[in-house]
Amino acid sequence: MSIGHTLLGLLESGPRHGYDLKRAFDEKFGHDRPLHYGQVYSTMSRLLKNGLVEVDGIEPGGGPERKRYAITDAGITDVQRWLATPEKPEPYLQSTLYTKVVLALLTRRDAADILDTQRAEHLRMMRILTDRKRKGDLADQLICDHALFHLEADLRWLELTAARLDKLAEVVTK
Repeated sequence: MSIGHTLLGLLESGPRHGYDLKRAFDEKFGHDRPLHYGQVYSTMSRLLKNGLVEVDGIEPGGGPERKRYAITDAGITDVQRWLATPEKPEPYLQSTLYTKVVLALLTRRDAADILDTQRAEHLRMMRILTDRKRKGDLADQLICDHALFHLEADLRWLELTAARLDKLAEVVTK
């Protein structure tokens, strides 16, 4: 996820302080990975330097001055360009799990055990996500569906690989 573009998009509704941006980000996107304040302020500094935001006001506070940021026309154009650009599908052609299976075969370890352990971990995560989906709002449900569909695809790969393990062993240990 592009944090900069996300913060710019949040600014389109109106100027905000860094604290407000962090809170809005965490509420909408950061359930599992909230932003650190330092990340917000370093990102805003970079966006300011690049002319995508401007300081709309400075207010004194109990601590450091609070800057209110506003998106510029260039920032709006940048967000529009980012939104219109499709994300590159990630084919996972060289996954860590595949590497572990092949290395297990090469070193005469039990690759089936690796697949079984991974299957159990995927199922555990799917139960957690299903519970979260059941209790969550629409945004949480959609996020969980996305993750669940990826885990289901991984499970299909695990099953297919387990079924072909003997043949894979022949190929990689030649």
